[in-house]
Amino acid sequence: MTTAAAHTGTVLGAPAPARRLDGSLGVGSIVFMVVAAAAPLTVIGGAAPLGMLMGNGAGYPSMYAISAAVLLLFSVGLNAMSRTVAKPGAFFTYVGHGLGNTTGLGAAYLALLVYTCVQVAVYAYLGADLAGLAAAAGIDLPWWVFTLAMVALVGLLGYRHVELSAKVLGVVLIAEIGIVLVLAAAVVATGGAEGLSLAPFEPSAVISGAPGVGLMMAFAGFIGFEATAVFRDEARDPERTIPRATYAAVLLIGVFYTFAGWALVMAWGPSQVLDAAAADPTNMVVLTAQNYLGTAGAMLLQVLLLTSLFACVLSFHNVLTRYQHSMAGAGTLPQGLGAVHAQHLSPYRSSLLQTGTAAALVAVLATLAWDPVLQVFTWLSGIATLGIVLLMALTSLAVVVHFARHRGSGDGPWRTRWAPALAMAGLLGASAVIVAYFPMLVDAGWGLSLALIAWIPALVAVGMVQARILRRRDRTAYDRMFERITA
Repeated sequence: MTTAAAHTGTVLGAPAPARRLDGSLGVGSIVFMVVAAAAPLTVIGGAAPLGMLMGNGAGYPSMYAISAAVLLLFSVGLNAMSRTVAKPGAFFTYVGHGLGNTTGLGAAYLALLVYTCVQVAVYAYLGADLAGLAAAAGIDLPWWVFTLAMVALVGLLGYRHVELSAKVLGVVLIAEIGIVLVLAAAVVATGGAEGLSLAPFEPSAVISGAPGVGLMMAFAGFIGFEATAVFRDEARDPERTIPRATYAAVLLIGVFYTFAGWALVMAWGPSQVLDAAAADPTNMVVLTAQNYLGTAGAMLLQVLLLTSLFACVLSFHNVLTRYQHSMAGAGTLPQGLGAVHAQHLSPYRSSLLQTGTAAALVAVLATLAWDPVLQVFTWLSGIATLGIVLLMALTSLAVVVHFARHRGSGDGPWRTRWAPALAMAGLLGASAVIVAYFPMLVDAGWGLSLALIAWIPALVAVGMVQARILRRRDRTAYDRMFERITA
């Protein structure tokens, strides 16, 4: 057993031998959790109408294809790096190896910010949906009551063996993908509202409206695919499982989003889809199902929208707990968070901390009386999207620098130099576009926009300051920071 796997401390409160996370996950289980984190039905039913309305209208589906192409390039370097950095930790671990421990720890805190923001954003959206359904049934309770109930349920599943979460996510994922494909098939079979065409991919449609907002929302749909590397310690034969799961996840998400988005445009017609999105963006996909699948189909889709949101927060909970677990192994978070449950072989203390953190943040936002959709969901999603794009750009740079210093890895220049360099250029370009259009996303001026964006450099600074303090206090511990989880 390597020191990377041997997170010492206690198991269930008593001294115990070092344990490691259970390595039982195959490609399918990991892909299930990654795609579930992307919440395909939530993206098509919630984000796509907003992307059309606030972004580039009928051209919005093209943004999914553009995002997938950039992320496939990114995945080439990511998988090359994963064979060198043979332990979990994902982006922040790779940044640490390529650009130094100080920058790596800054990236770790940025990752925590990204996933915390997106998790709380989706929790709020889920609570608002549940509150709306309850109100229709005569039960008038605030959104945060339902959100806290979901936090508790997710915490219960996250505490147990990860395979349980994978099975829950697998069932939900199959159902939500199935209903979207059935709806798309119905649109194709009927020829849509104005006939089938490739109008969403025409250059004039792609650059219409506010393409920057469209690109931002499209990239947001891919947040979470990093989990393929985060679950490395729990994968069977990680040398093969992780690369296959990474490419499969990006391709599946990209093709599905692009096709489903195209079908949604065809359902209303390229000339009418923007009006449909403006009339009722929240219920646009449900109304589409009503038109093409009838009342029963619309009701089923509404239910699956809720389960999609739940699957999303459950998957992000698992990713966050493993991020904290890895950081504890690196000595940058309390060692107790590295403890592994004796029976469930899960990072149970990290899971408990994540449950408590989510509940506390929901309580704060409820006290501030923020609107769960227009403020919590929209603002936090914007921070998360910009943060993850910048984090991936930094990771691409780390890949290039790492292999420039360590030649002879067996990977050719395409994997170690050209693909990650092209990915970095694409991601930096996307970051610039997202910043430029950020005020449109939050529907406010640059003052609020910059205040929200400022959380990104602030968290990076926190990590870098902690690393420098550790370097002054214990240079040996600083030098071995990432060796503990990558040896």
